[in-house]
Amino acid sequence: MTIASSPVGITPFAGQYIDTLHYFAVRVYYEDTDFSGIVYHANYLRYCERARTDMLSRVGIDQRAAFEDGIGAYAIGAIDCKYHMPARFDDALLIISTVTRVRAAGCEIQQRVMRGDELVFTADVKAAFLNPKGRPVRQPAQWVEAFRSVLNKDEEFL
Repeated sequence: MTIASSPVGITPFAGQYIDTLHYFAVRVYYEDTDFSGIVYHANYLRYCERARTDMLSRVGIDQRAAFEDGIGAYAIGAIDCKYHMPARFDDALLIISTVTRVRAAGCEIQQRVMRGDELVFTADVKAAFLNPKGRPVRQPAQWVEAFRSVLNKDEEFL
């Protein structure tokens, strides 16, 4: 029996944009829960991180290439989060993300974790673009343009 290294049609899940909102689905696995079957609090941050990584990739922002080329990388400066209700094992969750502010050296992203129509968790994230020495610097101009295409029109572009 020969095992294919990459079976045809099997790829990692990718989210999608609808207008300025990015949607990313996750399922709660047993490993995501604590002994009571409720999602462990830190895992909501992991779900949101996956969604942010995917949303940036979907608009053409290649974070890995920027890091490998010595340009820099995003770092989280602040997260204001709130737990609204618990998610449980085997729940299907949807992370809805939107860029709310763009600055020369960073951006702000609002994220909501939903279970159907129920709001489970919210996070307001501030990310800074840092050079390899850890200093804030202007993010690449093409990234700023990419953000323009998905910036919530009611929000700020600085």
